[in-house]
Amino acid sequence: MALTGNWSYPTTMRFGAGRIAEIGEACRAAGIAKPLLVTDRGLKSMDITTRTLDLIEAAGLGRAIFAEVDPNPSDANVEEGLKFYRDGGFDGVIAFGGGSGLDLAKTLAFMAGQTRPVWDFEDIGDWWTRADPDGIHPIVAVPTTAGTGSEVGRASVITNSATHEKKIIFHPKMLPAVVICDPELTVGMPKHITAGTGLDAFAHCVEAYSSPHYHPMSQGIALEGMRLVKDYLPRAYDDGTDIESRANMMSAAAMGATAFQKGLGAIHALSHPIGAHHHTHHGTTNAVCMPAVLQFNAPAIRERFGPAAAYLGIEGGFDGFCAFVDQLNDSLGIPKTLTDLGVTDPDLDTLVEAALRDPSTGGNPIEMTAENTRKLFEACL
Repeated sequence: MALTGNWSYPTTMRFGAGRIAEIGEACRAAGIAKPLLVTDRGLKSMDITTRTLDLIEAAGLGRAIFAEVDPNPSDANVEEGLKFYRDGGFDGVIAFGGGSGLDLAKTLAFMAGQTRPVWDFEDIGDWWTRADPDGIHPIVAVPTTAGTGSEVGRASVITNSATHEKKIIFHPKMLPAVVICDPELTVGMPKHITAGTGLDAFAHCVEAYSSPHYHPMSQGIALEGMRLVKDYLPRAYDDGTDIESRANMMSAAAMGATAFQKGLGAIHALSHPIGAHHHTHHGTTNAVCMPAVLQFNAPAIRERFGPAAAYLGIEGGFDGFCAFVDQLNDSLGIPKTLTDLGVTDPDLDTLVEAALRDPSTGGNPIEMTAENTRKLFEACL
């Protein structure tokens, strides 16, 4: 069975090996005549990026790239990118790469025609309505990892460089108009990035499934997303050229980000401040925090994970699921604790305060307080 499809949920998606060749058509479909390709420094000179720029140029759409993107993109990156974008007279963005490149690219397209500062559009209440929708430029997203699912998201995570806080910038029109999911672009991913990004997708599905909010569509997507990670992440990790596994992991990433419209929780609430202060890899940080958060949430989610474990082919209900998570982390070389991940001398007061302010806390099935959140950090350390 060919792993190929044309989907418009949650947006228009061109899925399948080799479909990066359609980048010119995708830009035209999105109404972009002069795109800026935005990616991170690591991808700038890689073959997949050069080839994509060749395709854009061959389609008569010019050849422009911005790659000054930090692993945790910041307001400074936004400022520099906006100047480059506006000075160049671009009319749309090609978001190319992993979560950091995609998030910065989406923010540049969103901010292209805004006059307010980026922090005025943080994901708080209806702050998104402050934006001028006519000032938002179109986005074509091309993920090159299988984890964040930012290609199907309506938000970006940007670090405030003054306060070292990760902020979620949200607007419905930040959802890319067209997505190209080409699993061939992920073949060169190193093992540790395959593991970290894949477990990010898994965390999105686990937290969405655990969230108490009502969203049956997301619930179903989260469940199948977990199954795809369980079945295909170990294969993609063992053999990076296994295109079937790479394709299924790309699907799982998009599913995780679609599912978490239902809510995230304590895994992300802990991970965001740790990443902002200690510059750890986001997906790997999620994976380290997951076992402790599962135990923390056990009273609220134990029964819900019985049917999930059965669907996933895991014996022993919730406890069996937790044992599976431990085994999966071990098999993918994930550190046991945040200390092993390189988090030394953490300022727990600052981390707890930031975690409780994070929008992800609202989707956790157990209410997070200063006391239980501190204990949770200690359990992860």
